[in-house]
Amino acid sequence: MNTPKTNLLYAPGQAAHLSRALISTCHTRPLLLGGLRVTTSLHPTQTNLSSPPPRSFTTTSVARLKDFFPAKETAYIRQTPPAWPHHGWTEEEMTSVVPEHRKPETVGDWLAWKLVRICRWGTDIATGIRPEQQVDKNHPTTATSADKPLTEAQWLVRFIFLESIAGVPGMVAGMLRHLHSLRRLKRDNGWIETLLEESYNERMHLLTFMKMCEPGLLMKTLILGAQGVFFNAVFISYLISPKITHRFVGYLEEEAVHTYTRCIREIEEGHLPKWSDEKFEIPEMAVRYWRMPEGKRTMKDLIYYIRADEATHRGVNHTLSNLDQKEDPNPFVSDYKEGEGGRRPVNPALKPTGFERAEVIG
Repeated sequence: MNTPKTNLLYAPGQAAHLSRALISTCHTRPLLLGGLRVTTSLHPTQTNLSSPPPRSFTTTSVARLKDFFPAKETAYIRQTPPAWPHHGWTEEEMTSVVPEHRKPETVGDWLAWKLVRICRWGTDIATGIRPEQQVDKNHPTTATSADKPLTEAQWLVRFIFLESIAGVPGMVAGMLRHLHSLRRLKRDNGWIETLLEESYNERMHLLTFMKMCEPGLLMKTLILGAQGVFFNAVFISYLISPKITHRFVGYLEEEAVHTYTRCIREIEEGHLPKWSDEKFEIPEMAVRYWRMPEGKRTMKDLIYYIRADEATHRGVNHTLSNLDQKEDPNPFVSDYKEGEGGRRPVNPALKPTGFERAEVIG
């Protein structure tokens, strides 16, 4: 969004916006962790009034602090509203989300599941997750505890890496279906908008976490390589079999729900004290996008909102995989016949395995 330009080199307002949980002022030194610049506290000192406000958790040194998305001044435009405003979540909806796994039923399902397992293995390596920090390998998608928890820095590394590629499938699928509609001179029956909105939502997750960190060269290189491979893989896959691709994304979102559920658990168990501090403030853009109410703007609340989004993508993609890819309308945006409104898939976030075709199409 465009806002009036600021002349502050280090944007102290943004610094406070990222985090204000530091109780005593500290000197810091930069440390590279998974491609993110992270600072570690050395020893308390007297407050330096000429420096930006201190932060409890940062991914770059205070001396180099700047807004990752600098404001751009224009003559007439004040700001740009989101293309797809978020509908919001109730607390009951968010707390009802749980990790689940749809068991593969076909060869295509099995292939999609195995590919997701390979992707998770590669992600664990790329984001520096050690064996003792991994969950039960026999129940990788539903287990949420490990021998050793992750740190705040490790969680941000994982979030940034995952969200940087999570917005790819929806955009690729929406693009291909858009071109297919133009080429064949046929309607798409509501699929395109849902897929593009999914991609947009994933990008908002990434932009939110980017307000808390500054990726280093290693992380940028990993993201560049991962996106290049992933984009082309999804592109070819969707041309060959949209059904298997949607199942793959459904399984991928199962992993996302698991990841955020584990993060919530570790916050509640006190393993992430910097995010649990009552003075910690989440980015303002997150408050506006999810329309988060006063008193519900902690880091745990933010993860609850993002997890509910991922659970929705999980249910939507599993459902789309169950449909006729060429003829069936998108049940999530369709009007139902009189007396059949009860078949509308109201909340896909609470349907982990997706809706079967007979449930929503007939």
